[in-house]
Amino acid sequence: MIYDYIVIGAGQAGLAISYYLKQAGFQFLAVDNGAQIGASWLKRWDSLTLFTPSQFNHLPGMDFPMPYDYYPDKNEVAQYLEQYVKQFDLPVELNFEVNQLCRKEGIYQISSPAKTLQANNVIIATGPFHTPFIPALHKDISEDIWQIHSCDYKNPQQLKPGNALVVGAGDSGVQILQELSDSQRQVYLSGSSSASVLPQTFLGKTLWWWFTKTGFLSVNKYSWLGKKLSKIAQPIIGTDLKALLRKDNVKSVGRAIAANGNTITFEDTQLDDIRNIIWATGFKPDFGWIEDLALDDEGYPRNYRGIGEQKGLYFIGLPWMYTRGSATLGGVKDDAKFLFDYIAKQATQDTA
Repeated sequence: MIYDYIVIGAGQAGLAISYYLKQAGFQFLAVDNGAQIGASWLKRWDSLTLFTPSQFNHLPGMDFPMPYDYYPDKNEVAQYLEQYVKQFDLPVELNFEVNQLCRKEGIYQISSPAKTLQANNVIIATGPFHTPFIPALHKDISEDIWQIHSCDYKNPQQLKPGNALVVGAGDSGVQILQELSDSQRQVYLSGSSSASVLPQTFLGKTLWWWFTKTGFLSVNKYSWLGKKLSKIAQPIIGTDLKALLRKDNVKSVGRAIAANGNTITFEDTQLDDIRNIIWATGFKPDFGWIEDLALDDEGYPRNYRGIGEQKGLYFIGLPWMYTRGSATLGGVKDDAKFLFDYIAKQATQDTA
């Protein structure tokens, strides 16, 4: 069987484009390496909540089923995605790990350890988070110090007794830092302590309301302003980092420079009392499983609004694919509609 489309990835991006494919009657299948819908959300830390309130988290055709201005947790997001699949009867095959994508005689071959699927077109919706990145100096740290990447962090109960170091001052790192500081242990932050911080609400309105009204979320990366904004680090949203650093058991130590056993050297100090390290140092993209794929300077597939350079190969859910919201739960629907309109037009031309 040769499908019209195979969608690789059944998170919010894959489901958003699947919605349109289903409405149009295409013969397609979405595949995902997770054991259940929403698996990528469920594996994140226990206390995770979204920065965006319910009204900004809608996928096409179905609103997020929570009250206005409510900030959902990871379990509620996973439940929403599962309900979404059931509501529209979307064809999804789970536990399907794609290890190679290539094109032979005009047909895409989507290979997993168990079997190979075929399709005329493929939409890559694997998201922006692929390979966890940990700086090389972690290899010079004693095995007595417990180390974990933020993608595997769940809660403070995972940690050994003793002090903890959080490396990375982005949203994930700061949220984890706050949670660990509430556990009363000494916590150190390695990273910029001067990162931009934005409140979740301002003058009685959510931050995302202001973003929408000012047009901030609709600025595209090809515009002058978009080119500037896409190079700026994501601000911390909702957590007052300066207030957090004023707590007696929280201290900023600057960038980590070197390590030797139990001793870690930072820009501002040297420590030998750390017993736990959480690396909130982000991810690197990995598209090496796609044959003959051209990548940009940041390691992401070259494309225009999801339209790849290879015939029949498309993308959705990449960071700043078109706007800042391209990789977010509520923002992906605009990219999905644009991509589907292009796909539908191409299908009409091919059958004409």
